[in-house]
Amino acid sequence: MAVNNIQFTKIEIQIAKYLFKHYKDRYNARKLARILKINHAHANKLCNILADKHLLTKEKIGNSVFFLYEYNNKLAIKFMEYMLSLEEKEFPRWLSVLFHSLKKFKDCIEMGLVFGSSINTKDFNDVDVLLMYDTKKSKDIKKIKDEIRKSELVEKPIRYVDIAEKDILLNKEDKIFYSILSENLIFNNPERYVEVVRKCRK
Repeated sequence: MAVNNIQFTKIEIQIAKYLFKHYKDRYNARKLARILKINHAHANKLCNILADKHLLTKEKIGNSVFFLYEYNNKLAIKFMEYMLSLEEKEFPRWLSVLFHSLKKFKDCIEMGLVFGSSINTKDFNDVDVLLMYDTKKSKDIKKIKDEIRKSELVEKPIRYVDIAEKDILLNKEDKIFYSILSENLIFNNPERYVEVVRKCRK
């Protein structure tokens, strides 16, 4: 990645993040354009620019060209870690109280993310939160969960998915689990998330 081509537009970053998180799926420019609600030719042009910047790789199958994230490029991985570290700024306004409450888990968990309807719409019934941690921390985690519940600052109920890394890898073929790992906002340790995604791809 040469210094002169390191600038990225908002949509380029969106495409790179989307492809990184949806590590099991294949996307061509047309499919990406539909998902990100942009023009097909524009999506194609941006994907090719990202491939030139060594963030994406191209895979030709028949007449179609599919784009995948460049998971084996160290700089591309560093770039994604950095981009995902900014994701906490993308939390919707209606989740700001939740986001501050979840920070209490910081020293006990290895990775944390919010998934489900609450990240997309104000009208949600509960909040889905995944906490990845070592079982030795179970007591501390329970204590923090109780604190958050008793404070009553988060008005909607929080549903936790408590998991260890080995369980994620055991369930990596599960569709529901894949949707949790690919459709989320990360509030703790994006570097660890990047590592988990790379392991799930193997």
